[in-house]
Amino acid sequence: MAEIEREAMEYDVVIVGAGPAGLSAAIRLKQLDADLQVVVLEKGSEVGAHILSGAVLDPCGLDALMPDWKDKGAPLNVPVKDDNFYMLGEAGEIRIPNAPMPPLMNNHGNYIVSMGNVCRWMAEQAEELGVEIFPGMACSELVYGDNGEVTGVVAGVFGLEEDGSYGPNTEPGMELHGKYVFLSEGVRGSLSKEVIAKYGLSDGKEPQKYGVGMKEIWEIDPAKHKEGSVTHTMGWPLNSNAGGGSFIYHLDNNQVYVGFVVHLNYKNPHLYPYMEFQRFKHHPMVAELLKGGKRVAYGARAITEGGYQSMPKLTFPGGALLGCSAGMVNVPRIKGNHNAMLSGKAAAEAAFEAIKAGRQSDELTDYEADVRDGPIGKDLKMVRNVKPMWSKWGLTASLALGGLDMWTNNLFGLSLFGTLGHGKNDAEATEPAENHKSIDYPKPDGVLSFDRLTNVSFAATNHEESQPCHLRLGNKDTPISVNLPKYDEPAQRYCPAGVYEVVEKDGKPEFVVNFQNCVHCKTCDIKDPSQNITWTTPQGGDGPNYPNM
Repeated sequence: MAEIEREAMEYDVVIVGAGPAGLSAAIRLKQLDADLQVVVLEKGSEVGAHILSGAVLDPCGLDALMPDWKDKGAPLNVPVKDDNFYMLGEAGEIRIPNAPMPPLMNNHGNYIVSMGNVCRWMAEQAEELGVEIFPGMACSELVYGDNGEVTGVVAGVFGLEEDGSYGPNTEPGMELHGKYVFLSEGVRGSLSKEVIAKYGLSDGKEPQKYGVGMKEIWEIDPAKHKEGSVTHTMGWPLNSNAGGGSFIYHLDNNQVYVGFVVHLNYKNPHLYPYMEFQRFKHHPMVAELLKGGKRVAYGARAITEGGYQSMPKLTFPGGALLGCSAGMVNVPRIKGNHNAMLSGKAAAEAAFEAIKAGRQSDELTDYEADVRDGPIGKDLKMVRNVKPMWSKWGLTASLALGGLDMWTNNLFGLSLFGTLGHGKNDAEATEPAENHKSIDYPKPDGVLSFDRLTNVSFAATNHEESQPCHLRLGNKDTPISVNLPKYDEPAQRYCPAGVYEVVEKDGKPEFVVNFQNCVHCKTCDIKDPSQNITWTTPQGGDGPNYPNM
């Protein structure tokens, strides 16, 4: 790569990723100093294209960043009016009362939003302040200085040969240098993964934990629509096979977000998260809601679930990890966007002070302290034991003990359990197929439930077929020689987009990677039991194109 000549552009701060964390950082930097040169690089075809929309947003992050967000027209139009929790059985459900739940679980005061539209609006605010935003610019490499510090990124490489080499039609991209580089790539970002390993940022921390979240947008019968209604469920169809649950959010225009999360520390490699989601929609309560409606979009993404004890060191020489790149999701609340915004604001303030003092390319220790000791740390510390309790003791025990733990944290600022560990990472949690029974899933009916490839078409994902496969196998033989006989090759099932197949060729099994289907959820990078698959950034503009809803 040394012979590649690239143009370079100089900035004060380079931000990778136009999600809520990166855009908050950009906005705050320009609020503090209009003369700072700030650039945001987004791999999606437009801002919001890779944001899997549909969330309940705690507005505390926006309140801190832009107290006048209502006057500025932020697309927070559907306040939560109704908050429901259910435990499902195969044929019925039991309502869990709201009264015993800790106050932090209350969704009143929050908003049902399209995070894609929120990010598009935030990008407009940033550009009005003078931030440069470049969509369709994937960042494929980090640039390092003479002392090992991060000094920038390489972005905009297009037209690589199929083997990854540079050819006559390759555009080599450019280097964007910054006094500080913020990585706000979302969950399991490739550059974030690199710096976490290079600088040992996770040393002494619990392993990060993940879930895979799948979501459909439905237009339903107006008579069944309840704008502002929020429902969460646990139990069936997962039961003891895996942790997880569902969410159903009624936004405006008779639309409903129907989502399902499966924790990726499940043991049984026969488990098929996507089909668990499809089966869930046949529960009588859900089927009645969706009857007569139509699905209009689909998507999937990984979710960080490790929480407080899994969050790595946030700073490295020359930069910082923001939002989900560091794992700031509050698992029981199923919320991370507010913490992402707060982290972007905190990182910006630390960088502003450093640049004002004449510093650059060092560690922003003030940012680390702000996150650990401020609102983000308090939010995550209060719920830190819910996930490990669920993993160790199951759903019922975690509901009781997790609720107690959240109450004692809320009332007294202490836990009777200390800080519990997670143990194995999600890949190590997978057990041999011979230890588990296969699971018989009903065939999708094409009305409420759908096959994967049909649903993937509703993610509008697209990848240039002549580019190198961005899903890299460490050893091309491992899927067939190791994963197939030992684990029944679970990549066939854990991928929510049907990227991986085992087919027969000349009487022998062959592993096929249909990378064109990829929706960038990164589940394969997390769950592969041999840790043989690495998700890397494809060229800019590729991937899903989630709708403006």
